[in-house]
Amino acid sequence: MGSALLGGLARAGGYHLTAIDLDPEALAAVEDVVDETTDDSAAARDADVAILAVKPDVAEVVLDDLDLRPDQRLVTLAAGLPREFVAERTDADVVRIMPNLAAETGNMAAAATTAGLTDEVRALLDDVGEFVEIDESLMDVSTAVNGSGPAFAFFLIDAVKRAGIDGGLDPEQAETLAAQTFKGAAETVLRDDRSVDELIDAVCSPNGTTIEGMEVLWDSDADAAVEEAVAAAERRSRELAEAFDDA
Repeated sequence: MGSALLGGLARAGGYHLTAIDLDPEALAAVEDVVDETTDDSAAARDADVAILAVKPDVAEVVLDDLDLRPDQRLVTLAAGLPREFVAERTDADVVRIMPNLAAETGNMAAAATTAGLTDEVRALLDDVGEFVEIDESLMDVSTAVNGSGPAFAFFLIDAVKRAGIDGGLDPEQAETLAAQTFKGAAETVLRDDRSVDELIDAVCSPNGTTIEGMEVLWDSDADAAVEEAVAAAERRSRELAEAFDDA
């Protein structure tokens, strides 16, 4: 997630990006999109905005090694890591966000806690996609919806792609048509005033091909399976957060 965010910010331009990591392979993976790489955590003190993009179980160790200024912003995107846990271990102002993989292409969906959110961070998020401001109590479900959501979307795109291949399209043709269709549908939902149900009705002509396919979906448990996938991801986010309750 951290490398995707770096890639998106590099694509947007206007940022001096420094990647800090003790792992040479992690630094090598992002060296083409950042201005400099280092294994020295002291470099974070020179940044206006520092981004904590680590696994939750190593967050405390990393925070203990950071010495940030009170006028800095620290953006944390570790799943399940409470904002308060981070704020107690740094002098910087802390905001918690949950972006997703599409930050790399400027199509990110993200949630950001209202607490600690500044116009500077809002501008940063705007540069890599869309975001909503939420109370931290909703961060677990956001983690499931937009953080894990790309994997669920990839799964559905692949199902449509495979159906196209079964019908005679070659794999590249099927992937292009399936992926672009999902992209266009998502953009329509965001830009059109109609509800999702109304948009479905707009595509479904009486006795046409789409309504025939929708009848299969309406008669299936496909929607319930997707809802349970989101619920499972949300439960896991809550479990990760519980590990920090007594920390």
